[in-house]
Amino acid sequence: MRRVHQYLADSRAVVFAGTFTAGGLEVEIANDGIKIVKEGRARKFVSHVEQITFSGSFALERSQPVIYVTERCVFQLTPGGLELIEVARGIDIDKDILAQMDFKPVINKPVPMERRIFNDEPMELLDDLLNLKLWERVSYDADRNILFLNLEGWSVRKKSDVEDLTKVLVDACKKAGKRVNAVVNHDGCRIAEDLYDDYAGMIEYMMEHYYATTTRYTTSTFMRLKMEEALSKRGLAPHVYERAEEAHDAVGIASPMAAASLAPQKHNGRSHPAE
Repeated sequence: MRRVHQYLADSRAVVFAGTFTAGGLEVEIANDGIKIVKEGRARKFVSHVEQITFSGSFALERSQPVIYVTERCVFQLTPGGLELIEVARGIDIDKDILAQMDFKPVINKPVPMERRIFNDEPMELLDDLLNLKLWERVSYDADRNILFLNLEGWSVRKKSDVEDLTKVLVDACKKAGKRVNAVVNHDGCRIAEDLYDDYAGMIEYMMEHYYATTTRYTTSTFMRLKMEEALSKRGLAPHVYERAEEAHDAVGIASPMAAASLAPQKHNGRSHPAE
């Protein structure tokens, strides 16, 4: 048991995977989601356990990402407790999740679980790993000069992910031909603990060369805290809005750079990797 605890403690991230309940659980896969045919007799998300093999509080102290994946939903460990971040289509949160738990998780704005999980067809995971369709997450409103970036459900797992995103954003800004006002949706987005600074560095680079203003939002308290910390270290405006409406209202607030053309593309005397 000590070896298990040490292994979990030494891991970069921890993902627990299993069914939501046990003992006779029956489910059906349908309509890009799931249906609970017969609920399991035994609960897994309980208030008290007989033995502790993993300490959530210790993981939080070490800023270790912890995810709990089940057939019907996904949770993430946050400073505020266990947060419900994804729910499968066809699942009723009150009846199929909350009623089967001994405690109430944090609920902000859970996103749908990836529909490809529930379909019997190729998932094209290689495209995701190589970020081949990342450009589909970017749209530009020329009339308002607003660049929208939807990172819902996207994960930053390695430095090359940040570089790929930077390239896509730079290409979009170059097509616009001027500095843009950017609005970024981080709901359901996950950034590896050791890559928050790299991600903040990307924002700093875009602010220096391509953005006039930028706002971002997420309902995840954990994401807001980590993002604000990383941005503050680089001297950037750290605020991350909780709601999309707030971010949209704040974007484009008077900026001397709003109508400026794109700046020379050098960063700290070096060309950026995305150029």
